[in-house]
Amino acid sequence: MAGTKAKTAQEILMDDFQTLVSDTERLLEHTATLAGDQADELRAQIHESLLRARETLRLTEDTLRERGQAAVAATEEYVSANPWQSVGIAAGVGFLLGLLATRR
Repeated sequence: MAGTKAKTAQEILMDDFQTLVSDTERLLEHTATLAGDQADELRAQIHESLLRARETLRLTEDTLRERGQAAVAATEEYVSANPWQSVGIAAGVGFLLGLLATRR
């Protein structure tokens, strides 16, 4: 479920940034020819796109934070329930990293 939310938020964020880039490019192309109200309308559209992108970025950050906290809680629970297995796993990973580091 969290993976689906994160994926959807990432897709929305990418779409919003693509829209923002497109609007900015249009603004640059039309800056010389637009006058008054037209320029104001285009700037308002760009501002709205930027606000949507910021909101989506905030939602993505919240989702990632929740997933990180869930991973930390699951890890703490596992280590509390299986302390000796956790020590053994940590020692094994440390040993393998040590072997890899000394081979270079």
